[in-house]
Amino acid sequence: MKKILIAFLIITASTAQAQVKNILFLGNSYTYGNDLPTMLKTLAESFNDTIDKDQNTPGGYQLVQHVTNSTTLSKIASRNWDHVIIQEQSQKPSFSPGQVATGVYPYAKTLCDSIRSNYSCTEPIFFMTWGRENGDASNCASYPPICTFNGMNQRLRESYTEMAVNNSCTVAPVGAAWKTVRDSFPTIQLYTSDGSHPNVYGTYLAACVFYATIYQKSPIGATYVPAGIGATDALNIQTTASNTVLDSMSIWQINANKPTANFNYSGSGTINFTNSSTNGATYAWDFGDGNSSTLEDPNHTYGSNNTYTVQLITFSTDSCFSDTITQSVNVTATGINNTNNINGLTIYPNPANDFIEIKTDLKYNNISIIDVTGKTIKQVNSNNKIDISNLTTGIYFIKIIGTENAIIKKFVKQ
Repeated sequence: MKKILIAFLIITASTAQAQVKNILFLGNSYTYGNDLPTMLKTLAESFNDTIDKDQNTPGGYQLVQHVTNSTTLSKIASRNWDHVIIQEQSQKPSFSPGQVATGVYPYAKTLCDSIRSNYSCTEPIFFMTWGRENGDASNCASYPPICTFNGMNQRLRESYTEMAVNNSCTVAPVGAAWKTVRDSFPTIQLYTSDGSHPNVYGTYLAACVFYATIYQKSPIGATYVPAGIGATDALNIQTTASNTVLDSMSIWQINANKPTANFNYSGSGTINFTNSSTNGATYAWDFGDGNSSTLEDPNHTYGSNNTYTVQLITFSTDSCFSDTITQSVNVTATGINNTNNINGLTIYPNPANDFIEIKTDLKYNNISIIDVTGKTIKQVNSNNKIDISNLTTGIYFIKIIGTENAIIKKFVKQ
């Protein structure tokens, strides 16, 4: 019963208009400059989302200091955080791979371990920072790749991404978005006069990237824009952040460690269910006839011929996350048609912003879009570019009803 409750909360939160997040920021002046935590909180509030935040961000601080700092450790232990943002000193992750392996990675791991020891469901997020405006002059001679912005920024990207992969964490790609703004909108100045720290434009870009990373929603159209930033620049910053994060979520490890539910089925008389979920540890099946199972690959015999809605909930190892899929199984006297294997259904892109397309061999009568409550919210007659731009962000299902069978498959509206 406890696991079912967790699944329900996760699913409904992803589709709700407002989400509450508890976030701790660990870093230094790159984070406290222009008060990034408060800027992110205010940005989220413009979308009716709520952030309860705290921070420990002393100037010049490094991860090697955070791992033993009493304030850092007490703040980690102070509550069950949804996310802890981790930001290393601005230069260290750009150094040579050997230096980073010994001077950064061990402390990143220790910090992640401390965070998860406090609360296993906390998601650590690495704050990918940016290269200095003209590269790192102080370390250029000893390591030439960081003599330029592009070279330094690339090394930061590589190191932060590797930290995320090695620790099963997410990365917020602020540095990647920073490069896009520099390349595409050169009139937008992101630095203060020192060529290192962010000015208000740079911090606003970081806030937009964090919003997209944490909520997996676009910051485009935010009513909150810091004083001094014009409407055109604000839109370009929001759009860059949105595209950087949401178009490449797998690169940034967003949801990479969360379960994805899926299954196939076959058989006659007794139906054989084959679990094809990823990142799953435990499972909850509802066969649609009042019976259930917690086996990974159960078999089930139905008492009568009918169409049954079968649901599978897949849970992560720590039961912090879950995913749900439902499919219609048509049981007849001659067995079933496995619509997944025979007809198939592909939805792309998925996640999507404005349009989706579907590909299936099933001869269908109509296509419906269903929300997580089971309510049909839209019916269409063609699989050519289905307009989903008016849907709110969240999880939905495409239901294709054929002459004898039906397929239901999940997609995500960003």
